[in-house]
Amino acid sequence: MQDGTLLAAVDLGSNSFRLEIGRHALGHIERVSYTKEMVRQGAGLDEQKRLTPEAMQRGWECLARFGERLQGFPAQHVRAVATQTLREAVNRDEFLSRGSEVLGYPISVISGPEEARLIYQGAAYSLPPSDEKRLVVDIGGRSTELILGQGYHTRQVASFPVGSVSWSLRYFPDGAFSRASLQTAQIAAQAVLEEALNGFPRSSWDTAYGTSGTANAIAEVLHAHGEPDGLIRREGLQWLCEQLLAAQNAANLRLPGLKEDRRAVVGGGVAALCAIFELLQIPEMRIADGALRQGALRDMVQHQEHHDARRVTIGALMQRFAADAPQAQRVQATAARLYEQAKRYVGITDPLQLRAPLLEWACELHEIGCLISHNDSHHHGAYVLQHSDIAGFTQSELMHMSALVLGQRGKLRKVEAYLGDNEFALQLLSLRLAVLLCHARREPDFRSLQLRAKPDKWSLRASPDWAEQHPQSAYLLNEEVQQWARTARVFQFKVAQPKLEAAGAR
Repeated sequence: MQDGTLLAAVDLGSNSFRLEIGRHALGHIERVSYTKEMVRQGAGLDEQKRLTPEAMQRGWECLARFGERLQGFPAQHVRAVATQTLREAVNRDEFLSRGSEVLGYPISVISGPEEARLIYQGAAYSLPPSDEKRLVVDIGGRSTELILGQGYHTRQVASFPVGSVSWSLRYFPDGAFSRASLQTAQIAAQAVLEEALNGFPRSSWDTAYGTSGTANAIAEVLHAHGEPDGLIRREGLQWLCEQLLAAQNAANLRLPGLKEDRRAVVGGGVAALCAIFELLQIPEMRIADGALRQGALRDMVQHQEHHDARRVTIGALMQRFAADAPQAQRVQATAARLYEQAKRYVGITDPLQLRAPLLEWACELHEIGCLISHNDSHHHGAYVLQHSDIAGFTQSELMHMSALVLGQRGKLRKVEAYLGDNEFALQLLSLRLAVLLCHARREPDFRSLQLRAKPDKWSLRASPDWAEQHPQSAYLLNEEVQQWARTARVFQFKVAQPKLEAAGAR
């Protein structure tokens, strides 16, 4: 990536939406601007897990303002990610559709473990290089992420549905603090976080770091009280709990260092952090400046410099599920070639548009279900992808790859809901044809094969010689025509008529 390139990350959190713009320079990312708006979308999630119209409107208005600032940014230089509230919201698609439109860039919902991975990336790059084993804690509005890592690499990640907004609404609904409610909130958080004891024992880390809103807000209050800057200690947390009890209500809370927009949710954040200190036996926690936004920026640099975490993930999945690597490579290369042919046929020459990374990765993983059972292996593979928390991928990307793996063979009715998307449909056709052409598990003969794509139909053309030499493939291609005939799409397999000899033509 060239020095001077501007990158932008949009973080749709449960409490606030944030926009971070950075400039890539000499391997680092320098902050250009930072904007934060308290949207409190997490507080707009009703009992049926639906975002209220008011909460959605607040989010859209904020995203429209962010979109104005981002005008002119190339799509590959902007990453917008949504976290726990939109993971939970049953009507999230309605919000995301309109939100992506007003922002001007697609918004992806990421899983809890993927959020944790990005948080660690942001934290690690904000800290001095060190070989220490780090525990990073991020208490957000509706979820808490715990990460173990060393250097720039994560070793263990976990996400728990405990957050400053959700806990404040549940245990301090009217803002009132009592010793009983504070204790109940802390015990409830410990109950949810208790499984972290197995994955994050005290012996597994040297230094604990807190990052993002809650930890920063608490550290600022404690610093104003006289504690060392950027440090949270048990005694300081106990003092802060007593201040909440003395105020009796969040509306009465007046503490130096506590920002106005934090007062309503500080109770839930303090209870969650106390629970984590107690469970994980943390004596003190330092503050790391980097978090999710910085991790997303760093991830964009790594993607473009070919250090993509997704590439590592794909390799690990192939190894774990004993995928046939040579066959996966054959299918991937064949699908990529067919896809490029179809794109070039309509005049596209941009190298970025001639590749479809999700298609290529789905090709590599198309047989992972075989380890479970050869019968319906495409179903098993799709299930694994749909229900796994896989580093580097958003939930929408996993759903896309899962649908490709599911639809790689057999009837198309099972992926009918996706076929209205022209891009997905072309990727699926490319994968199905690649699986078909590689059925003998050897390099397919591409001589004279040409995939042409028009808006209303696709056609694969072959020479008479090719059809004669590959009768099984020709038979399977004619069967494929029949499968697509049952959909709204048209696919044709055409064998060119042999040219008459000049003498016979007279």
